[in-house]
Amino acid sequence: MNKLILTSLALTASASPTLAASGQTSGTSQPNIVLILCDDMGFSDLACYGGEVHTPNIDYLAEHGVRFSQFKNTGRSCPSRAALLTGHYQHEAGMGWMTAVDEHRLGYRGQISSDIPTIAEVLHKQGYNTYMSGKWHVTTDGAFDSPNGSYPAQRGFEKYYGCLNGGGSYYKPTPVYNNLQRVTKLPDDYYYTTAITDSAVSFIKQHPVAHPMFLYIAHFAPHLPLEAPKERVDACRKRYEVGYDVLRQQRFERQKALGLVDKNMELPVYQREFQDGKRPAWTDLTPEQQAQWVTDMATYAAMIEIMDDGIGQVIKTLKDKSMYDNTVFLFMSDNGATREGGYLGQLMADLSNTPYRSYKSQVFQGGTSAPLIITYGDEAKNPMKGGVCREIGHIMDIFPTCLDLASAEYPTIFHNQPVQLRGTSLLPALHHQKIAPRDLYFEHQSSSALISDGWKLVRENDKSPWQLINLVTDPFETQDLSSQYPLRAKEMENKWTRWAEQQHVFPFEHRSWNERINYYKSLYPDQRGEHN
Repeated sequence: MNKLILTSLALTASASPTLAASGQTSGTSQPNIVLILCDDMGFSDLACYGGEVHTPNIDYLAEHGVRFSQFKNTGRSCPSRAALLTGHYQHEAGMGWMTAVDEHRLGYRGQISSDIPTIAEVLHKQGYNTYMSGKWHVTTDGAFDSPNGSYPAQRGFEKYYGCLNGGGSYYKPTPVYNNLQRVTKLPDDYYYTTAITDSAVSFIKQHPVAHPMFLYIAHFAPHLPLEAPKERVDACRKRYEVGYDVLRQQRFERQKALGLVDKNMELPVYQREFQDGKRPAWTDLTPEQQAQWVTDMATYAAMIEIMDDGIGQVIKTLKDKSMYDNTVFLFMSDNGATREGGYLGQLMADLSNTPYRSYKSQVFQGGTSAPLIITYGDEAKNPMKGGVCREIGHIMDIFPTCLDLASAEYPTIFHNQPVQLRGTSLLPALHHQKIAPRDLYFEHQSSSALISDGWKLVRENDKSPWQLINLVTDPFETQDLSSQYPLRAKEMENKWTRWAEQQHVFPFEHRSWNERINYYKSLYPDQRGEHN
């Protein structure tokens, strides 16, 4: 497709004058950081995580770097992006639900808080040139028509190209922005994934190599709708004709061989996630259903493979510009695969999230488990080259990890208020060191969880009972031990409740999607989000 010509605007992070941080200034001694986030991709889709999707460029990063087997996110797009960008739990950052509405409640403002610095603001203040290409999804929908102070170019990114929205067409996404300028005309052969790559490559080509670079590439793929060029879909069809039962077992066996799953584990079949408590076997589907599932899964795979092609272009551009050796790559997904595609979509997600239970928007393992790959371009700096790290990490840890990589400091004051990171750097884990024990908390639409000392307390929603899981012996969440260990379950529930109160999680909102949006819009007609 036609390359997008990006106009460079000389933009300064709106909040940078208040950043009270001191660290290294510009210079090539600080590594370039390329942070790549994909959307709604399951734990097992990548070839390097057991899948049959062809991802040679992501696999290349995995083979030279380290893969995390226990990396967690928030279970949903907006909250995960808020945690990644701020280093805080999503509610504290104002993004407890979605960008669909500003509820004018502390934890639910529909966009990231202006009182907490973004990773781009902090790194830009300390000498980094900061660029972003792709999906933003942390500005309230009511401000999509014109900048309200929360656009990427107003939150630390010197250059931005992408779409503010969280969903929509790959051929005609909206609203697309080039920095603060709305893009209203797209080429006839436009495809969003390719445009994201083109922009990222353009930023690298324009980047002055004497300065360190922070590049955030936020892909929309493979989020619904399922859209990819026909020839790419056709190239993927054959491998899915065997059906999901065979493919799921094959993925699991590869995960064992790769060291991502204990060799002594058996793959469970999750029945209770399906209607009537019965998961259909591949042979239970009609020929028409099987054909549609193959088409849908081939399209999904093609979307990931096009993204992988783009990552290969980014790697090549960095090498061509002699920047690769001084670059660190981080690749991850914002949540697990989704069951939003109906009956067949749920069967797709059941495969994608192998070996875990449940899906996007739920905080069981399938919703919150994602790949994380961290790789230095300079192979000498990859002590765990090709290895698997079993230390647990959270998406809010990416911010402090990047600061650690950059030898940069987090501010103590922002907008005249004290601030403090909640995440922790994962960098020690790359050097075979343990991450200090800590509790990790989860909540989305009242689906709730706490991971603590090898145990997990989890529930589908606040109307469902808590389940207590021993993650050491039961990482696939098949056995509820709450009746066997009631005191432990109650203690963990109390800890989760205290966290939820501190994080402005309550009260829960039980209205349906549209009812929730309409209710808060009627209460608060001002949906511009300019005073959050």
